[in-house]
Amino acid sequence: QVQLVESGGGLVQAGGSLRLSCAASTRTFSTYVMGWFRQAPGKEREFVAASGISGKTDYADSVKGRFTISRDNAKNTMILQMNNLKPEDTAVYHCAAGYVDAWYRKEYRYWGQGTQVTVSS
Repeated sequence: QVQLVESGGGLVQAGGSLRLSCAASTRTFSTYVMGWFRQAPGKEREFVAASGISGKTDYADSVKGRFTISRDNAKNTMILQMNNLKPEDTAVYHCAAGYVDAWYRKEYRYWGQGTQVTVSS
């Protein structure tokens, strides 16, 4: 069982930056694939970025070059640095943890409660 808590959401203007954090309760954080998803009102949840084992990262095309995912295994923390934010980035952002299949199939086992990101134009 993994408990995940996101933080760092807020309101920013287009072009601004925001840093999201995800704190995990597990003692085996380094063994998990970690990811970020987002869901806007009335829309389906979509993949944003993933952090695998050994520093591998993956990004949705819509955020590539603007967002950076990272993790600090010693602190059981995952970070999503979001730069050059656009109104289209407005959504509830959820962090997630999974096993190796999460990396290849985007199937995650555990989910956080989400944090709201609002980008104004």
